[in-house]
Amino acid sequence: MSITASAGRRQMLTASFLALAMAGVVGSALLFEHVGGYLPCKLCLEQRLPYYIGAPVMASAVLASALNLPGIVTRGLILVGALLMTWGLWMGVHHSGVEWGWWAGPTDCGVVSGAPAGGNLLDSLNTVIPPSCDEAALRILGLSLAGWNAIAALILAAIGYRAAFAKA
Repeated sequence: MSITASAGRRQMLTASFLALAMAGVVGSALLFEHVGGYLPCKLCLEQRLPYYIGAPVMASAVLASALNLPGIVTRGLILVGALLMTWGLWMGVHHSGVEWGWWAGPTDCGVVSGAPAGGNLLDSLNTVIPPSCDEAALRILGLSLAGWNAIAALILAAIGYRAAFAKA
């Protein structure tokens, strides 16, 4: 196996790992919401965006590698994924800081934005209380889900940058 072929295989494996990891992180958030009953706040929902965008980008990187496109294409897509995870890291740190009271969060967090389907807004106010961005709904080993998201994004960004700038 040539050096270029092994580099291409490493890129494909890295992109595959990143795609699955990104899907796993956002899937975990969805499980906490829909199975665990933890309603996300505005910042929680925004933190999912890099994963919603990143997983398909990483799937595109896998496809680019499988189609034997030039390595720069796969590395470029992996770099986009790493940049998205850097954005996710920033959002996770920002949200954690809001929860710890280090800085102010958005003023519209916890505001009901519209009537739910099949009901009216006044009925929903009595049953659904939107979460505030400055209160962690759950802490695991002392970190909120926003803090764990920051750690996950940091690790995924580091893996992405390493793969994107690896020598061929």
